[in-house]
Amino acid sequence: MSTSLATTSRVGVWPMPGWLAAVLMLAAVAALGGSLGGLSRPIFVLGCGAVGWYAWRQGPAMHLQAALILFAFAPFVRRIVDLSAGFDQLGLMLIGPLLAILVPVLSLPRLLETHDLSARLIWPLGTVAVCVVYAAMLSMAQADWNNAASGALKWLAPLLYAAVLMLSSDRRELIEAATSAFLVILPVTGVYAVYQYVDPPEWDRYWMQLAPILSIGQPLPYSVRSFSTMNSPASYASFTAVGLFLVAFSRTRWPALLLALPAGLGLLLSLYRTAWISLALGILFCLLFAQTRRRAAVILVGIGVALLLAATLTPFGDVVVERLSTLGEGIQDGSAQERLEEFVTLWKLPDSSLFGVGFTITDVGSAGAMPVDGMIIACWLSMGIVVGAFCLTALLWSIGNALATAWRDGSTEAVIVGALALGALAQLPLANITSGENGFLFWTFVVLLTPPLLARPAR
Repeated sequence: MSTSLATTSRVGVWPMPGWLAAVLMLAAVAALGGSLGGLSRPIFVLGCGAVGWYAWRQGPAMHLQAALILFAFAPFVRRIVDLSAGFDQLGLMLIGPLLAILVPVLSLPRLLETHDLSARLIWPLGTVAVCVVYAAMLSMAQADWNNAASGALKWLAPLLYAAVLMLSSDRRELIEAATSAFLVILPVTGVYAVYQYVDPPEWDRYWMQLAPILSIGQPLPYSVRSFSTMNSPASYASFTAVGLFLVAFSRTRWPALLLALPAGLGLLLSLYRTAWISLALGILFCLLFAQTRRRAAVILVGIGVALLLAATLTPFGDVVVERLSTLGEGIQDGSAQERLEEFVTLWKLPDSSLFGVGFTITDVGSAGAMPVDGMIIACWLSMGIVVGAFCLTALLWSIGNALATAWRDGSTEAVIVGALALGALAQLPLANITSGENGFLFWTFVVLLTPPLLARPAR
């Protein structure tokens, strides 16, 4: 069954594929945002919901492609609108892609009634959902309605969407659909990332000056940690790492893979080592399986050559080499020490955050505010030691399911997504992988490991 950007299983009865509807909606808001002002923000959110409904009517594969495009480019459109309408502290437009993936969730009750699902797959998702509700209730108890709603939405929407995909589509179909989308997304975001590093556009400079992100660099040429069209170097690098992995191990012919070269440069210019580690572990995992071993070996050689060329033939080689060299510093690295200090800070609290504080997140740019890095800290702080431990256990359970299926199934698709799950495991102590766009990546591709026919229609 074809799942390219040109056709999907049900697109024949629709005049326009869902992914194209997403592109046109993004372009329209970017072009008209200046004249519409602040009104363009709610229009954009509603437009994303409409695109989600439209794409879902064409099938899960088409909807996944549209969702990938919305997550990849919504922050870019937000910055263009902010330049003319003023900086939006709440980031209302970033809700749009989340609304788009919530549309299919309306069919989840029916799918649960008509399909039998293994308990080992549904229990981790249910456990995390209960923990998220608990954290949201803590925020509501403090009358922090904004963080309660925002935190619950960012955590639950990707999880519920993944559950819908698990029950409604075939793993291979979805992987092929995602790969086709990334073949379009990666060249665009990669070229823009390089351009952004060399000469950041006006809307990027404006946003960098006002956004509460300390690790994004300076709004000056050759001083940006590239975030391309996305909302941070971390989210851009994570999206790019997953896209590069899917494209590299797909059935795509080698000449087409050249389109992904700008994305590789963009990934380096993000200077986000967590994504680098995740991608490297995924490739090494593929060396363990006969179906992917040859391509993994070729990719490793290609990465080595690319790093050598980037270090010697580009004006940003010194920056990349310096960042790579920090991987060998271990706990002496500044970022590692900061993360260890976060554990000490939490432990020294009067109750050691036994019960959690909910989704009450402070601006890390504020004096005395504690950064929140990694899922261990995020769960501990928001849910407390006990409930947070349950949440972390459920996340590890989901990743373990994916890895176990890769070993048992052995198909190329199972190995690919098993490798992505291993990459997520590497990121778990270093980044928040379950919220927003990162949660969309984590839950979607971990759940895609579900073997075909595992979720069968109920008799």
